[in-house]
Amino acid sequence: MAVLKELLEYQSVDGELRKIEQEVAASEERKKYIQAKKFMETAGDKLEAQDKRARDLKALFEKLTEEFEEINKTIAEYADLDEMVENGGDISFYKKSVQSLVDRLRAMKGELNKLASDIENASEEYKRMKKQTISMQKQYKEYNEKFKEVKNARAEEVKEINARLETIGAKIPPEILERYKAKRRDKIFPVVVPLNGEFCICGRDFPLAQQGALSGGGVVECEHCHRFIYKN
Repeated sequence: MAVLKELLEYQSVDGELRKIEQEVAASEERKKYIQAKKFMETAGDKLEAQDKRARDLKALFEKLTEEFEEINKTIAEYADLDEMVENGGDISFYKKSVQSLVDRLRAMKGELNKLASDIENASEEYKRMKKQTISMQKQYKEYNEKFKEVKNARAEEVKEINARLETIGAKIPPEILERYKAKRRDKIFPVVVPLNGEFCICGRDFPLAQQGALSGGGVVECEHCHRFIYKN
């Protein structure tokens, strides 16, 4: 792989492009855009989940309210307890039944109060999320345009650098250039690095057999970090 000079030249120019990419990526406009974009990707599901929770709580509240009223009616039937006893009813049984109903009624009252509070909280959370979603929709639209402006402001620089890269890349065998670009897409940079004594930049030692292939401007791919290694 005797293309060391061309690879180093290509990487030098590519470094200029990478710097622009990093500056654009670090811009406040992109951060705001990405923040809104991520929120919008899940906002619909979150709103639907919150809406479903409110509906489920309401249904449970209605069910408990109905049961509460039924128990009240049953207790009311014991208003004629004296007459029931006179007709041969077991007073101890009636008292236990009424006490059981009263206990359940008290417990249900607490459940209903908690449910009413949960419903109110769910409703407020839904309103808050909906308001936030509307705000993020506006932010997404606004910062999408601003991010485009940031990229467009550097478009000429990027175009000029890409033209230089294309010229240099024409001198590099296509398969090697594609391997370089693949590493770049994998966030590896620098791609082409010098051997540091007997070690790669990643810290992995380089076998003597492979070191021999570096003589005369040869380049070898590190088996660990997959960078192109050369020898000064």
